[in-house]
Amino acid sequence: QVQLAESGGGSVQAGDSLTLSCAATGSTVRYNMAWFRQAAGKERIFVGGISWDGNGTKYADSLSWRFEISRDNNKETLVLQMNNLKPEDTAVYSCAGRPGRTPSPQTSDYRCWGQGTQVPVSS
Repeated sequence: QVQLAESGGGSVQAGDSLTLSCAATGSTVRYNMAWFRQAAGKERIFVGGISWDGNGTKYADSLSWRFEISRDNNKETLVLQMNNLKPEDTAVYSCAGRPGRTPSPQTSDYRCWGQGTQVPVSS
């Protein structure tokens, strides 16, 4: 059973950059991975995902020019680089993984989840 744990969250100001990491216990080599976020009182939504070999990524339309996802399969680590953060990016960010090559934007498609890390962005 793969277990995921996020790190790197914390309070930032608008315009700052922040890097989140997701460490896996157990092999995720054949897993596609994704980041989701959930703002207070709202549904969890897809931020972006990456294929199991790291060669394919997809992002939520509004985030692709500010956020970047990468992975290091040797270190079993997923990374979310967030740039030019805005107050509306405030949320709990969670990583997720599932077997297969291509990431899905649907939360119900993922079997493994981290506990989430909070990212408050102040104006």
